[in-house]
Amino acid sequence: MTTQIFKLSHEQRDRLLQEVGNLLKERGVLQQSVREQQAKTTTANEELFLELLEVVDTLEFLLNYVANHEPSPQSWERLPKSLASIEKKLLMILERRQVNSIDFSATQPDFTLCRVVDREVRSDLENQTITKVVRRGFRLGNKLLRPIEVITSKTS
Repeated sequence: MTTQIFKLSHEQRDRLLQEVGNLLKERGVLQQSVREQQAKTTTANEELFLELLEVVDTLEFLLNYVANHEPSPQSWERLPKSLASIEKKLLMILERRQVNSIDFSATQPDFTLCRVVDREVRSDLENQTITKVVRRGFRLGNKLLRPIEVITSKTS
């Protein structure tokens, strides 16, 4: 194996050293930026986990209550309210992260927002009329995260 020797002028050497120095500085800045981004991500994840643990605590309380108490008509009456409270907490957690439920009240599916998951024969309705919303849809900012899942009518 032969070794090649390159001869550089003082100007070329100085320019090369300056460029290497600039690249090393840029690498340091990028490494610092990555560390800062990782710290932000870790903090955001920890906040999310703590919020979710609050919901888990609420569910655990309800499960323990149901397991350790005789069901009474009053506790059955309160159950929908308790479950609605848990749903509200979860939706608030999502909203804080720009995940929002899609408001949709049209009778015909908008295929940019809806996915038809089933069809049912309904002679009393116009074809493609939404008969039921199976699952709500959600957006993450302006991006469709999950479409609204609907059942639509068909004439035959």
